[in-house]
Amino acid sequence: MSISASPSERLARFSQGPLKDAVVSFLDDRARQSSSAHTLRNYSIDLEQFLDHFPASTNVSLIGINELREWMAGLYERNLTPVTIRRKVSSLRSFFHHCRQLDLCDQNPAKYLRLPKTPKKVPQVLDAEAVNFLVDNIGKQELQRPFPVRDRAIFEILYGCGLRVSELVGMNLDDLDMEERWLRVIGKGNKERLTPIGHSALDALKAYLAERSTSKERAVFLNYKGTRISTRAVHQITRFYAMMLLGDPTVHPHEFRHSFATHLLNAGADLRAIQELLGHSSLSTTQIYTKVAIEDLERVYQQAHPKA
Repeated sequence: MSISASPSERLARFSQGPLKDAVVSFLDDRARQSSSAHTLRNYSIDLEQFLDHFPASTNVSLIGINELREWMAGLYERNLTPVTIRRKVSSLRSFFHHCRQLDLCDQNPAKYLRLPKTPKKVPQVLDAEAVNFLVDNIGKQELQRPFPVRDRAIFEILYGCGLRVSELVGMNLDDLDMEERWLRVIGKGNKERLTPIGHSALDALKAYLAERSTSKERAVFLNYKGTRISTRAVHQITRFYAMMLLGDPTVHPHEFRHSFATHLLNAGADLRAIQELLGHSSLSTTQIYTKVAIEDLERVYQQAHPKA
C-alpha cells in the first residue's frame, strides 16, 4: 500500500488491540512531526513486521527484553543484514519511547537490545574527472531525455552541495536563497542546516527554474506530472546517465555525496567543516572519508613513485 495511506489504512489487515492502537498512534505522531516520507516508510515497514510477530491484542507493557530478544532472533534467522537489524531496533526504541510518554509501559525494553556490529565500509567514490564528464554531457542531444536541464541541475546540486537524495527531493522553493547562494537543507531527524550553492550549481538551478512549470507545487524538482519528484525517479535518472556516459549502471546517487566529501578533503578542507556541510551529528561518521583519501594517496604513490 502507498506510503501516503494513513497508518490505520496501512494496518487494516491486523485485528484490533492495544498493540495495534499504540503503533497507529506512534505513526500518526511521526506524521504530525513532519518526518520525511522515507523515514515514515521505514517506521511503517518495521512496525508492520513487529505486528506480524506479536498479536495486535498484546498489551505493550507485557513486552519485555526477553520477548524482544526472541523477536530479534527471528531477524537473524531471516539473514537480514546488520544495518537492517539496527534500523529495526532503532524503530522499536522510538516506538517504546512514545509508549512511555503515553504511560503504556514503564520502561523502554528496546534500549537493552544488543546491536549487531556493522562492518566499516569504505564509501564508493567517483573521481572528479568522471563527475565532470557526466554532468557536462547531460545535455547531449543523442541521449534524447525529456528534461535534460532539470537533470543537470539535480546532479549539480547532489555533487555541488553534498546532499542525500531524500534531502534533494525534499527541497522547496522557499529553501533557496539565490542572491546569497545558500540552501536550507532539512536532514535526518528534521535537523536543519545551511549549505552554500556553488556557481556551477547555481547556474544550473537558475536555468532549470527558468523553464520549470508554473505549478503551485512547492517542490523544487518536479516530475513529468508537475509534482514532487521521487527518490526512486532520481535513482533511475542516475542509473541511466551513469550507464550511457560512464558505462557503469551501478552508480548510486549517494556516490555524489561521498565524492563531494572526499574531493573536499583531498583539496585540504577541514574535517569539521565537511562534517557541518554533510550534516553529520558525529565527527566519527565523517572520518570514514579520511580512509578514502588515504587509499587515494596510496594509489598515487604506487603509480608514481620509482621506489614504490
